[in-house]
Amino acid sequence: MGAAVARAVRNFNLENRAEREISRMKPSPAPRHPSTKNLLLEQMSSHPEIKGEIDRKDDKLLSLLKDVYVDSQDPVSSLQVKDATARQKPKEFRLPKDHQFDMMDVKNIPKGKISIVEALTLLNNHKLYPDTWTAKKIAEEYHLEQQDVNSLLKYFVTFEVKIFPPEGKKAIESK
Repeated sequence: MGAAVARAVRNFNLENRAEREISRMKPSPAPRHPSTKNLLLEQMSSHPEIKGEIDRKDDKLLSLLKDVYVDSQDPVSSLQVKDATARQKPKEFRLPKDHQFDMMDVKNIPKGKISIVEALTLLNNHKLYPDTWTAKKIAEEYHLEQQDVNSLLKYFVTFEVKIFPPEGKKAIESK
């Protein structure tokens, strides 16, 4: 029953809607630039056969186009090519230094990289004991390059909380 109603609604006034669509103005080409408009008119007036050549269909080319048959296959994906080639050699890993922060998702760290916790720890150690935790010792301890450690110590600092007393009150001295 529902299909009959849908068909009746779909076919209602079909001829009038089709006639309206056919008689609608077709889209016109984009306007040409004024500088080329004069050149085109000049060429068309000097060579009237061009207009006929543009509108004419070439039967030979149409027959050749009908004979074209395209048979294609998907190219081999790059993933299959990578699998066929030699595997990468495994990277060297090291275990994290401290397990006190319960780093569940960090099981091993590639050499030459450090975790956030380790970065904060080494920055804090360098701040508290700069004589013992030098850039060279940090580079050896965490398997980092000396230049990277120097940049890390130069441009990064740990978070430090400073509480300023109100202007009217004296600060309590810590003992």
